[in-house]
Amino acid sequence: MHDFAPILDGRVVRHLREKIVPAEMTVIAVLDVAVAPLTDAHDGVSSAAAGVVGQGEPIPPAEGLALPYEPFTVGAPWGPAWGTTWMRFRTHVPQEYGNEHLELFIDLGGDADSPGFQCEGLAYRADGSIIKGHNPRNKWLPVEPDAEGNVEVYLEAAANPVVLGVPAFVPTELGRKHTSGTAPIYELRRADLVVVHQEVRELSADIRTLAQLAFQLPEGSERRWEIRRALDRALDRINLFDVPATAAAARAELVPVLSRPAAASAHTLSAIGHAHIDSAWLWPLRETRRKVARTVANQLNLLAEHPEHVFAFPAAQHFAWLEEDHPDLFERLREAVTDGRVIPVGGMWVESDANLPGGEAMCRQFLYGQGYFREKFGHHCPEVWLPDSFGYSGALPQLARLAGAQWFLTQKISWNQVNKFPHHSFWWEGIDGTRIFTHFPPADTYGSDLNGTNLAHAAANFQDKGRASTSLIPFGYGDGGGGPTREMLMQAARTADLEGSPRVQIEPPQAFFARAEDEHEAPSVWVGELYLELHRGTFTSVADVKAGNRRNEHLLREAELWCATAAVRELMEYPLESFGQWWRDVCLFQFHDILPGTCIAWVYEEVLAEHARISEELTSLIARAQSLLAGDGTRSITFNAAPMTQGGAPAMGGDERLAGERPVEVDTFDGILLDNGLLRLRVDEAGLITSLVDLATGRETLPPGTRGNLLQVHPDFPNMWDAWDIDPFAFNTVTDLSDGTAELHEGDGEASVLVKRQFGGSTAHQKLTLRAGDPRLHVEVDVDWHEQDSLLKLAWPMDVHTDHAAFEIEMGHLVRATHTNTSWDAHRFEVHAHRWVHVGEPDFGIAVANAQTYGWDVTRHARDGGGTYTVVRASLLKGARYPDPRTDEGRHTFSFTIRPGATIEDAVADGYAANIPLRTLTGSPVAPLITVDGDVMVEAVKLAEDSSGDVIVRLYEPYGRRATASLGADFATSAVETDLLEDALTDGNPRQQVRATAITEPLADGHVGVALRPFQVATIRLGR
Repeated sequence: MHDFAPILDGRVVRHLREKIVPAEMTVIAVLDVAVAPLTDAHDGVSSAAAGVVGQGEPIPPAEGLALPYEPFTVGAPWGPAWGTTWMRFRTHVPQEYGNEHLELFIDLGGDADSPGFQCEGLAYRADGSIIKGHNPRNKWLPVEPDAEGNVEVYLEAAANPVVLGVPAFVPTELGRKHTSGTAPIYELRRADLVVVHQEVRELSADIRTLAQLAFQLPEGSERRWEIRRALDRALDRINLFDVPATAAAARAELVPVLSRPAAASAHTLSAIGHAHIDSAWLWPLRETRRKVARTVANQLNLLAEHPEHVFAFPAAQHFAWLEEDHPDLFERLREAVTDGRVIPVGGMWVESDANLPGGEAMCRQFLYGQGYFREKFGHHCPEVWLPDSFGYSGALPQLARLAGAQWFLTQKISWNQVNKFPHHSFWWEGIDGTRIFTHFPPADTYGSDLNGTNLAHAAANFQDKGRASTSLIPFGYGDGGGGPTREMLMQAARTADLEGSPRVQIEPPQAFFARAEDEHEAPSVWVGELYLELHRGTFTSVADVKAGNRRNEHLLREAELWCATAAVRELMEYPLESFGQWWRDVCLFQFHDILPGTCIAWVYEEVLAEHARISEELTSLIARAQSLLAGDGTRSITFNAAPMTQGGAPAMGGDERLAGERPVEVDTFDGILLDNGLLRLRVDEAGLITSLVDLATGRETLPPGTRGNLLQVHPDFPNMWDAWDIDPFAFNTVTDLSDGTAELHEGDGEASVLVKRQFGGSTAHQKLTLRAGDPRLHVEVDVDWHEQDSLLKLAWPMDVHTDHAAFEIEMGHLVRATHTNTSWDAHRFEVHAHRWVHVGEPDFGIAVANAQTYGWDVTRHARDGGGTYTVVRASLLKGARYPDPRTDEGRHTFSFTIRPGATIEDAVADGYAANIPLRTLTGSPVAPLITVDGDVMVEAVKLAEDSSGDVIVRLYEPYGRRATASLGADFATSAVETDLLEDALTDGNPRQQVRATAITEPLADGHVGVALRPFQVATIRLGR
């Protein structure tokens, strides 16, 4: 024989596409279709298209089923963008087909290749019970005829537009309902009653599995040619004009090649059903709620037909939405969880961003996530499941362990632009030294369909060969949900033990992690953050959502502290339920597309409004609690919620402030000079700083020939992912905003320089302030921003020679190199920090603290006269045009403090001061509920979640050194160390992953002795 491989391969492709797959179904009737498009009669943020037929907001199912339906025809258009149309499908099953495998096949007109599927729906019976979800990759519905053979199905169909189209990243107005147009965007392509020829469907799966496997094998391999010839013989058995009648004969030809077992050394892939559902992204939050219902309905349907299937489902928020929206479906889900078929994973409220949430917020992600799963299902998640977040903080290993997690899963590091991550199963060590067994699936996807390419890539890509032989592959459609399909399970069955393929083994996540940890000969250790070499713009995009997050994290701290203090002193009832709801809302808004600034505009219209509401409610609650605490006195009392003394006000208490500071001296000779006895600031006529001297040491902080307070604009047009990315070439070009005017303003106990600048279509007002007795320069930047494809930074040259800088992260800080010795260093050119950044030499440092900003770069430069100096730059605004063409347009205010001569201790204090305001009212002094004598920080004071009235105190060591302290609580009757879930760390806690080590001296006379290792986090529960 003279076989020619391309001819044989081409035959398989065309026969499968044009003859075999179409023969899987035979149409026996076209469905009778009627529709009831929703129309809104009122205005509002999400109902801006009032009066547009079909563009209405969703309604409850009972109302949808009761709508008046009008006849509709296949081929007709439907669905303006973001609208909902209820569709009714009816048919009659002829008696002769009563015993056949029947299905409804409905094509709503969506694009199967678009993220989130866009055009999808949820199918109901006439009694309102849910059947299953429907989307462009899952177009079938089961047939359930009544006694007379009549079928009636209702479909709540969503007309979500394709926001990420072809070409991708093109600016679009589809991200807001009122700008997305009113014309129908879809067409009902098909609505058929079909007979399914199961043998043909099985043949399709056989051929697809073998063809995909062969494509991955070496061209000259015996196995590839064996499969080729078997496929050729199978196609010879097919009657092209009656495929169903000959499918069995064709399948028989494939039995020998499908039954050959895998090699003994074949890699094992633990296949875990999964549906990544972005809590918001290219669709609004309300659409995610519907995606959750569709996905769960699909998986419950699949579980009923496939006993081997296991479905891992993360995000407690998604469960809670389902419980509220579809209690009947939730009960079915609860049963599946009880049976071990659906497995809650992750233990978090949402799959949050893993860099930007504050330390206490990350603790609450676990507290409310694990708490929900325990309350509703009696389930504890032993793993953290964060496949899609944009990098992972070095604080996470400790916090995960404290939440009872034994394992960690991530996927996104496979997106690194330059440096390939060197491990797939490894120990990840956090900043405090805590390690957690971590797996990074080598399939490089969190939504595999188990095709041959995915399987072969996973096996070949696995970095730990010879030390381990198993990895995880999450399978199921994701981003917009959907999850696994029956086609994927058919693929899994055929590759469970197949020569030339890795073994595919469906199992729960816990089974995989336990085996992977046990089998690995010697897992490598990765220390510190898992930095993603991509999506660096997420530290900056949508500045307002980041400001709202930071503001409410700290308002929640304040409110809990003062309410707990008042409740213990029997002045008010602690609003436990309200705090839980506020925290859960803030945690939702920390989802890994919301907080990073990568959602459509509709999402931010809602989220920013919610942040404002939460801020208003918390501010009111703080005022009420402080008023009750201060009582009826007549003194001016300043409340300080920070964990250290500020301005004479005690930490976490209230008292009169100190007075009598030296006034600020000013001079207008040769620019403007301000001097408060601690700092001497000189500003030129353009508003740039020419000198900033630390008077305690006499040291000039600006390098020779440089100017501070410099706004800079870079062109910012990344290759892809506009709101997500900052590419390195953005820094090749820069425009210094060095033109401006400066004016001197003097106030009570302070003096300021007001600077005005104009650039492009934007303006910037800067305020530089020295205050009496304050060793910090206060900087405010008010920007009216109207630039696009541009990145605005604020630069501070600092006369400090160092090869590293310290950046605050959750519950501690991280040290990063400022040099570019390696490609790893060079491509960490934009990084995140929370409240402060510190650079320094051994005897002199400078701290920059802030209240809104997360994106930074710190670089080294040659200094006139020798040596190097450091430039610290904060990223303020990023004018991305996708997915929102008007990202960040409008006014924004940023605030910073610069402290020369600062230690790390000063940086920590400045970070708190920048974010927690002192509040003054009339009354009497308020003693702190909790006191700390020692170098540890109190991050939270609250009442326990179990309504016991116990006080929970969260402590951490912020400086990177061992610390001892005495914790004072005169009300306490007992003290015990707990995990993040507020359960005691004792031998009786089956979930604990760390030992109780923090309490060194038991409670005596209202004091508890504690000792913390560097960056350790400890939770102390104080009984009363």
